[in-house]
Amino acid sequence: MAYESKFMKLAANEAQKNIGTNVGGPFGTVIVKDGTIIAQGRNHVLSDNDPSAHGEIYTIRKACKKLGTYDLSGCELYTNAYPCPMCLGAIIWANIKTCYYGNTAEDAKNIGFRDDFIYQFLDNGLQDKNTL
Repeated sequence: MAYESKFMKLAANEAQKNIGTNVGGPFGTVIVKDGTIIAQGRNHVLSDNDPSAHGEIYTIRKACKKLGTYDLSGCELYTNAYPCPMCLGAIIWANIKTCYYGNTAEDAKNIGFRDDFIYQFLDNGLQDKNTL
């Protein structure tokens, strides 16, 4: 399936719902399979007191529950911003092979959401291989 802007607009609408709230950052996601929306959601880090409740992970969890499987092969993910390293890992583990994103990591950094330090940590390796 090819990129469809209507799904990216839905992801952006999910993100918009968080602006001015204490739910989470302005990040929304839609998961689609064969042109059908399986799940949509947004960041819930603040409302759930859960640093892993990013929009992508929250929506992956919803899609897995709906489909009754941890394997989202054949699904596509639309998100309004480039996924952070944690979300990229979840996307890969869920077997989602196609991820469309709106804003870049640099765009997110420019509004106060940065994960460059995580990439630097991963790139530099660990001094003590038993301690993070």
